Amino acid sequence: MIATVLLSIGIVFLAELGDKSQLMALTFALRYRWWVVLGGIATATTAVHLISVGVGYFLGAALPTRAISLVAAITFLAVGLWTLREHVGAANDEPEPQSVRTSTVPFFAVLSAFLLAELGDRTMFATAALATDYDWAGVWLGSTIGMVAADALAIAVGILVGKHLPERFIGIGSGLLFLYFGTATLLSAAAPTLSGPIVAALAVLVPAAALAALPARRAIGQRIRSGRLGETITESARPRR
Repeated sequence: MIATVLLSIGIVFLAELGDKSQLMALTFALRYRWWVVLGGIATATTAVHLISVGVGYFLGAALPTRAISLVAAITFLAVGLWTLREHVGAANDEPEPQSVRTSTVPFFAVLSAFLLAELGDRTMFATAALATDYDWAGVWLGSTIGMVAADALAIAVGILVGKHLPERFIGIGSGLLFLYFGTATLLSAAAPTLSGPIVAALAVLVPAAALAALPARRAIGQRIRSGRLGETITESARPRR
């Protein structure tokens, strides 16, 4: 069993290097506390790999990967838009992320995002394939350790990067990355015949368009706030009868 665990750790760790899960872990680490992100990833990975070894060893069945990918894509796009909306505003309107970081919302956000992202991913298929030839418990343990280790490496990078970047820049960058993940996942699910480079090139267009629209969105917000401020001043300057 030890050999199976070590084999699974090595295969999954190498498969995760440069994968979208590492980018997601880095993105989450830029916004939330590292132990919250790592806990969500570990919980999601444990569940997903238990499903994968069950599919490969016990059932031999396939999951509705396209439907799962579509749900994941919608989730990523929604998170990206919500993150951008949260951090786009006037220069003096700094967001207050600490209230979010101390709640349980980040944990469940990371948990749900990784559950949806990893169901039907290549790592899940690799784990299922290993479970058909090796001890399922060893594959489950080793694949979980390998993926958590790879994502922990990305979290460490996110912590180092986050110390040198302003909060607003981190928030906007996170939102753009989630838009990219969502668009790439949506394209892969809707048009599976597209090659990886084409999907990557097309997926860049959505966050690029969102980035180009940020100045206009910020200007509109400033005008709205200025208009409200002007109305308040006008009302206070009127003589009372």
